[in-house]
Amino acid sequence: MQVGRVVGTLVATRKDERLVGAKLLVVRIMDPSFKEEQGYVVSVDTVNAGVGDKVLLVAGSSARLAQGMKESPIDSAIIGVVDQVELSKPNVKA
Repeated sequence: MQVGRVVGTLVATRKDERLVGAKLLVVRIMDPSFKEEQGYVVSVDTVNAGVGDKVLLVAGSSARLAQGMKESPIDSAIIGVVDQVELSKPNVKA
């Protein structure tokens, strides 16, 4: 799984028929603290996310396990909207 921020939408008037009705969003992949950017991906939205939302993504065969995507030709799916991330500080010994 990865986290990211939705930065836009993608509209394709011609696409595989199994994607008709699917909402496609452009997501900026981020580190868990949402500070460092790590690239972009187009994801199918399964949770009604919107631009600016922090989201949880799955990729590869896991994406096709998302709600209603079993037979769809997708490689990335948004499966959650992130409310909060809490990171613990690692124990550092000198």
